[in-house]
Amino acid sequence: MDIIDRYVALWNEPDPNRRREAVRELWARDAVHVLQPPAELRAVAAGLGFDRPVLEARGHEALERRVTRAYEEFVAPGAFAFRARGDGERLRDVVKFRWEMVPTAGGDVAGVGLEVLLLDPDGRIAADYQFIEQP
Repeated sequence: MDIIDRYVALWNEPDPNRRREAVRELWARDAVHVLQPPAELRAVAAGLGFDRPVLEARGHEALERRVTRAYEEFVAPGAFAFRARGDGERLRDVVKFRWEMVPTAGGDVAGVGLEVLLLDPDGRIAADYQFIEQP
């Protein structure tokens, strides 16, 4: 599915200008990316009294920072790459798929996420819900 391929490619994109442009092509101007943090972060937050920690990036600038930060942490050092698992489905304006973070040198999958995208009438992402799962 084209939107899944473009979405995953964005997180691996080394060129900042291409990343910026891809964010603007994929997401609507006021779109939101909502991340359910990994279990270990949720446990730390619960210990601090936060029962439902959620991370959110809204609008193109915040989305670009979010994607760039993930790229710089995981992909730029050459350790990992992101790829779709090939299980994408679309039901009207909802797209869901799983992605995985894999070591570039080979080996076991290091991370898995479930993505649920709500598309606007133009086919751009209006809301992006990300759940980090165990590999």
